[in-house]
Amino acid sequence: MEIRDDRVDAGKAFDWGRTAKEYARFRDIYPEEFYRKIVDRGLCINGQKVLDLGTGTGVLPRNMYKYGAEWTGTDISPEQIEQAKLLADAADMKIDFQTVPTEQLDFAGESFDVITACQCFWYFDHERVMPKLAALLKPAGKLLILYMAWLPKEDRVAGASEELVLKYSPKWSGAGETRHPIWIPEIAYEYFTLEDHEEYDLMVPFTKESWHGRMRASRGVGASLSEEELAGWDREHRALLDRIAPERFDVLHYGALAVLKKK
Repeated sequence: MEIRDDRVDAGKAFDWGRTAKEYARFRDIYPEEFYRKIVDRGLCINGQKVLDLGTGTGVLPRNMYKYGAEWTGTDISPEQIEQAKLLADAADMKIDFQTVPTEQLDFAGESFDVITACQCFWYFDHERVMPKLAALLKPAGKLLILYMAWLPKEDRVAGASEELVLKYSPKWSGAGETRHPIWIPEIAYEYFTLEDHEEYDLMVPFTKESWHGRMRASRGVGASLSEEELAGWDREHRALLDRIAPERFDVLHYGALAVLKKK
């Protein structure tokens, strides 16, 4: 499904379905600490019903399944949901994955203890979505927003890879990330109070192949470039990694979370 949003990449079209298989293979990369930050706050654990928005290939519910929550995952991309179902089935996980945009959610009111949005919150139409999420949460329910990004100004490999993405996708708005609290739109405070937030550093391990795959399975590359552009990027990025990276290396990222409590 092709998406255009003036807030993202200056309106350049992208389609997560084009990179669903690579996303499934290369973007399940959050370290255990990322998940522990959630569990230590008493979220997404046994006895809770959790809705994961923008679930993609189901990375969050699949990795947190062991903590006992009952998960539902939704995403706008049918190809991503197909991969999520395949991966969950292969691991014998009972997760309800559905293809539906967040703006069109149609669950019964007060159905969930927690709603999560990992790596996707900025895509939503917040004026429509925030009251809907509040209605879907049980009294005192929590909205958990999650994010992780590499730090290109502090990590050589990440910075060089990012420069190459910008060569092929100069309007890509995912570049130049720095540590900061997750942005919360003003409309959210009509329905929620900000209960907690944290920003912290993470070292994420890669091989040259897995980093190449992670970069390729991004909005600025695999989800938006033409076949010809993608072939050129692929050649240049592999050559770049051969020049500057060892076979195994860590990339400096930061993680961030924000916990909002329903009023």
